[in-house]
Amino acid sequence: MTYQEALDYIHSVTWKGSRPGLSRITELCEKLGNPERSLRFIHVGGTNGKGSTCRMLSCILEKAGYRVGLYTSPFVERFNERIMLNNTDIPDEDLASATEYVKQFADTMEDAPTEFELITAIAFEYYRRVNCDYVVLEVGLGGRLDSTNVIDNPVLSIITGIDLDHMAFLGDTTAKIAAEKAGIIKSGHPVLFGEGDDDAEEVIRRTAEERGSAYRRTDFSAIADVSSDLTGTSFTFNGRPVKINLHGLYQTRNTATVLTACDMLRDAGLVIPEKAVDAGLDAARWMARFEILTESPLIIYDGAHNPQGIAGAVENVRHYLTERSADGKVLFLMGVMADKDYDKMIGMLAPLASSVYCVTPPNSRSLPAEGVAAEYESFGVSANAFDTLTDGVNAACEAARTEGRPLVCLGSLYMYADVKHAVLRRLGQSSCEESAR
Repeated sequence: MTYQEALDYIHSVTWKGSRPGLSRITELCEKLGNPERSLRFIHVGGTNGKGSTCRMLSCILEKAGYRVGLYTSPFVERFNERIMLNNTDIPDEDLASATEYVKQFADTMEDAPTEFELITAIAFEYYRRVNCDYVVLEVGLGGRLDSTNVIDNPVLSIITGIDLDHMAFLGDTTAKIAAEKAGIIKSGHPVLFGEGDDDAEEVIRRTAEERGSAYRRTDFSAIADVSSDLTGTSFTFNGRPVKINLHGLYQTRNTATVLTACDMLRDAGLVIPEKAVDAGLDAARWMARFEILTESPLIIYDGAHNPQGIAGAVENVRHYLTERSADGKVLFLMGVMADKDYDKMIGMLAPLASSVYCVTPPNSRSLPAEGVAAEYESFGVSANAFDTLTDGVNAACEAARTEGRPLVCLGSLYMYADVKHAVLRRLGQSSCEESAR
C-alpha cells in the first residue's frame, strides 16, 4: 500500500453500523492484539485548550528523554500531523504500513469502524511498533464514547475545561457536557481539571470521588506577573518563572494546567527535570492558535470556533491589537460551522469589528458566507460575503494593507490551510514561522 492509497482508504470509510459506544474500536483493537494495552497514556479531553496542552506536554516529555507519541485532531495542513513521534509527523511509509496492517482486520468486521476509529487504531499500532514510552492522547469528541476511551490505563487524565460546544451530541448544559467528558476518568487513576463553572466542576469532582481517582484542579489564581506581547509571554506560576512562545493570554492558563500535570506525573513516577520543562515550553509551537501569518500587514489566524474559544480571541484582540488602530477595531475574516453557536460568537466579536470578510469553510457542515454576513449586519457591522475563500482572503488582505489594520482570521480550523496559503500567495511572503527557520 502506498501513502496515497492509505489516505484514500482512510477517507473512504463510511459509517456502516448503528450501534453507539465503543464496540467497534474495542473489536478492532482486539483483532490487532490490543496494541493500546502495551502503551502508557496521558489522556486529554476538554472543550478548548486540548491541542496546546497536548503539544506542551509532548515537548516537555521529549526534552525529559522519553519517546513520546502525540495523537491529535483535526489536522490543519497535512494528515500526518495527527500521529506524531517526538513531535515529528509520522513518516509516509510508516502510515502506509500501519494502515495496510490494520485494514486487513478492519475489513473483516461486520460493523465497520468509522474513520476516526480507524485512525485511532492505526495510531495505536504505530506507537506499539516504535515502542513509545508515553502517548499524549487527545480526545476527539466528548469523552465517554470517544474512540480514544478504549484505553483503560491512563497515567493521568486531563480535562482542560468545560464550555458549551457540540451540544447536539454532548448535552445542552455544562453539567451534561462535563458528564460526557468525565467518562475518561478511570478508576484509581488521577484526574486534573482546568477551567469550568461550578456545575461542571461538581460533576468532574464527584465522578473522580466515585471512581477512587485522585482529583486536582489547576489553581489559576497562582498565575501572576503576566507580561505578554506578540513576541511571547512571561509570567510566574506559584512563584516559578515561566516563558512561552505560544501566543494568546489563554495560553497562560493552558500552561498552568501543563505545569500542574507535570507535578502529578512526577507523583506517578516520571522523571521530569525543571530544565526539561523550560526547554519543552520553549520548543512548543502550535499552528492556528493566535498564530501570526504575516507581520506586515499584521495577519493572525486563530482557530477559535465556539463561545469559550471566541472569548479567548476577544481577550487577545483587546490586549494585543486594539492599540494598533485609532478606533481600536480590527478586520475579521470569518467562516463557521452551521452547528456552532455562531450568533453568540458573532455578538462577542462585533464590537471589535471594523468590517468583516465572510467565507464558507471547505466542510459540508459550514454555514454559508451569506449567513455569517447577515448575522454581523444585524449587529450593525459592515460585512461582505464572498463566493470563494480566495476572493475573501484577497479582499481582506488588501483592506489590511491599505487601512493599516490588523486582520484576524477565525471561526474554524477547517479553513486554516486554505486561508494561510491564500494569504501568502496574495502578499508574496513566506510565513513568519518559515522566515524564522
